[in-house]
Amino acid sequence: MPPPASFEDLVAEGAAVATEGWDFSWLEGRATEERPTWGYSRMLVDRLSTAGAALDVQTGGGEVFAEALSRASDRPRRVVATEGWAPNAAVARRNLRRCAGSVVISPDHAPLPLADGAFDLVSSRHPVSVVWGEMARVLARGGTYFSQQVGAGSNRELTDFMMGPQPVGDARRPEVAVRGAASAGLVVVDLRHQTLRAEFHDVGAVTYFLRKVLWTVPGFTVEGYRHRLAALHEEIQRHGPFVTHVHRFLIEARRPDG
Repeated sequence: MPPPASFEDLVAEGAAVATEGWDFSWLEGRATEERPTWGYSRMLVDRLSTAGAALDVQTGGGEVFAEALSRASDRPRRVVATEGWAPNAAVARRNLRRCAGSVVISPDHAPLPLADGAFDLVSSRHPVSVVWGEMARVLARGGTYFSQQVGAGSNRELTDFMMGPQPVGDARRPEVAVRGAASAGLVVVDLRHQTLRAEFHDVGAVTYFLRKVLWTVPGFTVEGYRHRLAALHEEIQRHGPFVTHVHRFLIEARRPDG
């Protein structure tokens, strides 16, 4: 058996991995996260199979959207994705090229540079924020907004370990999303939520995750948080995987026909 990797080696490894796109396969064997029972990807495939024009908002690297499109029984005639970070947009263009999809650069909080009523399906997996008026505007009458979102307090145990106790805001609560949809004239037809277990098996995995999922520890840098990473390494060495919990909710809303 090789000797266990040192703290410095693990952190250096986690700090060296590219963070473009939204593919977390590097964490295989080093971190685990339970998945919601509803199966977002499978449900997205079903909706794409009957859509004429589909938009994926804040697509990241387009990995989930492209995979769902590849499995759809009847691909939409028009496929568009938006992404605000240029390196991710480049990855998304590569992933969606085989699906004849286009990618538009659009900041997360800005109006979408797309026509009114252009899409009968708007999807979004783990958006940073939702501008509900824009979702309703680009939906055709009778169209559907379908999204899995990160709930309030996700990975709170990790955030608090790194930063000390932090308040949990209300912005990501499911009931806030319901009110936002209603205020934009959308009718919520499905709402589900779950709390799920996640584990980190080494500090390299944590380092990579915090570099990639920036809102977990805002302003995270390896050097700025090296003392807390060292403490977390000791915690894992003594007690095993670091356990945290994520919150996910599914929301589906429709623009009325009338």
